[in-house]
Amino acid sequence: MRKWNAATVRAAKGVEKLGCCTAYDACFARLADEAGVPIVLVGDSMGMNTLGYGTTLPVEMSDTLAAVAAVSRAVKNAMVVGDMPFGSYQCGDDEAMRSAVAIVKAGADAVKLEGGASVCGLIRRFTAAGVPVLAHIGMTPQSVNEYGGFKKQGKTREAAERMLADAKAVEEAGAFAVTLECIPSELAAEITASLKIVTVGIGAGPVCDAQWLVMHDLLGLNEQVPSFVRKYAELAGVVRGAFAAYVREVREGAFPVK
Repeated sequence: MRKWNAATVRAAKGVEKLGCCTAYDACFARLADEAGVPIVLVGDSMGMNTLGYGTTLPVEMSDTLAAVAAVSRAVKNAMVVGDMPFGSYQCGDDEAMRSAVAIVKAGADAVKLEGGASVCGLIRRFTAAGVPVLAHIGMTPQSVNEYGGFKKQGKTREAAERMLADAKAVEEAGAFAVTLECIPSELAAEITASLKIVTVGIGAGPVCDAQWLVMHDLLGLNEQVPSFVRKYAELAGVVRGAFAAYVREVREGAFPVK
């Protein structure tokens, strides 16, 4: 199996579609890596999936660094991308640079940050310093308060044209790939055809060069999932049943045997 990095991801465009996912700990990262997942995202979606928050906004750099370190120790071939949490790059370019460097030092192969033209200065600075960047446009979860919820973006032609301009801007700034989240599939197809870099869709239709799914969604650990998700297992019931069986056997004296 090959080791994935910014160069091999770029080279996959038009050749191979990539099924990518999140992971937040060593156990699931190892399993994803062994299964051949090319990019493992240590997403700030850990806020909802492992830390119990309602949004990504409360996630701290300390949460990200601990998770990136755990995931990077567990994988051999996947590219590890660390999400830059809210507040780690909004308070000045120098602080943003320190945050990106810290994520790479923790073990990430690249960082991901949200925004289009507005973050292109940071993308240029990061890439000039040797930090690969995966951009993120469309529905950007760190802007949930501005949107008034997790809502599809780019539905008008004016909004679509702004998004296409943002996509071209992050490519020109040096991003090796760009996430397209919750946008119309026709717009995702237009952006994908317009760029030389890889587009990674989530809720953006089938035409993107790659796809993200949140690990807990695809495994059926989250029983309520977005409409675009396909569950590849139904583990919530299995896990709940295993816990219940353990509790019952201890209560009844069936475990441990000796």
